[in-house]
Amino acid sequence: MYDVLFIGSGQGAWNGAIPMSQAGLKVAVVEEGLFGGVCTNRGCNAKITLDKPVELVRTIEQLQGRGFDSVPKINWPDLMAHKHEVIGKLAESNKQKLIDGGVKVIIGHANLVDSQTVQVGDTTYQAKKIVLALGQHPHRLAIPGKEFLHDSTDFLSITKMPKRLTIIGAGYVGMEFASIANAAGASVNVVLDSHQPLRDFYQPYVKRLVESLRQRGVKFFYDQQLTSVTRDDADLILHGPDQFELASEYIIDASGRLPNLEGTGLENLGIATTKHGITVDDHLQTNVPGVYATGDVLDKTEPKITPTAIFESQYLAQLFTGQTTNAIQYPSVATTVFSSPRISQVGINPDVAANFPDKYTVAHFEYGDDWFKQVQNEIDAALTLVFDKKHILVGAVEYSNEAVDAINGLLDIIELRLTHDQVQRFIYTFPSIQHSYFRKI
Repeated sequence: MYDVLFIGSGQGAWNGAIPMSQAGLKVAVVEEGLFGGVCTNRGCNAKITLDKPVELVRTIEQLQGRGFDSVPKINWPDLMAHKHEVIGKLAESNKQKLIDGGVKVIIGHANLVDSQTVQVGDTTYQAKKIVLALGQHPHRLAIPGKEFLHDSTDFLSITKMPKRLTIIGAGYVGMEFASIANAAGASVNVVLDSHQPLRDFYQPYVKRLVESLRQRGVKFFYDQQLTSVTRDDADLILHGPDQFELASEYIIDASGRLPNLEGTGLENLGIATTKHGITVDDHLQTNVPGVYATGDVLDKTEPKITPTAIFESQYLAQLFTGQTTNAIQYPSVATTVFSSPRISQVGINPDVAANFPDKYTVAHFEYGDDWFKQVQNEIDAALTLVFDKKHILVGAVEYSNEAVDAINGLLDIIELRLTHDQVQRFIYTFPSIQHSYFRKI
């Protein structure tokens, strides 16, 4: 009998499992694949490793005639080998962290028998509490020829960059992959079923990102309801209404992600779900007492990203060890599109704030006039801030190469609801991103 048994070993599991074990609970984690989940092995970590040279190349492009007279080319095979070097050892490292933390590691596919019993192979395990950290998987278009399509996992391990590549979808994955593939020399198409890329992000900056990618050669095709994929010699051809046809060598289906709700026996317990994931209460407990869930498998309004899953897992550690009995209270969550340039935001979206002029004030700043951005000739960059009527910062979004660092700093100010006078007490390093924006708050 375990105190807690996790199904899945991603960020929503091991970040809570280890502190639970260290606090004296008997904890087990069941995993049938790579330890650490999608983000560690087939997602965020791999993507950012492949993106790093892109970030450097874009900076050098900006400095042509200002210290550089040529732009280096990305050697994709070398870069992919480096990615495998960095990422390949993480799964075993995560597994070892669990073992070193006193957590029992169980390898195999888990099936729920009842609210306290899980079967893995021929062995059954019992636990007072079960946590479902099941994650998500790529959505696949249900059209003829779908077998010709690749998903994000495939692209993150592709050995040779295609000369002509098409991406279906313009969410996080689609826009990030478009930036990477374009920088690596591919001719990139992005096909959308709507007219709004990155719908959850501040749209004026999304439009600027699209225009920036267009200027680099990326083509966007809007409002295409794809009907099939066919092969013609070496080409794959996407088909749609009104004789739409688009040929390329490689097609990525980045049309979304779906929660992993099948294959674990949720229906055996009658666990409540929607098409968006598992339904939980404000203590992350499902409708079945003793069964909890964390991470991207949840039906929730909070962003389905790694930091949120970590926060949920750590909350369960506090809950199960008696450090709290309170409902989970999510802090401000920063979200980022690791495109080139980046878009990062936190708090109230300026698009939303603009609809409530009696409650919010929106301030916009072009970084092209900032000498610190001019140092690296980054003229296509901007910051938008949202203040409440007490002039407390409640939202921020930045479009720039350094957007992540800027928003991470502004997140602290938003979460702590610091006043203008309090912010002026900070003496930041000069020059720095923080020093550039703090005068604006």
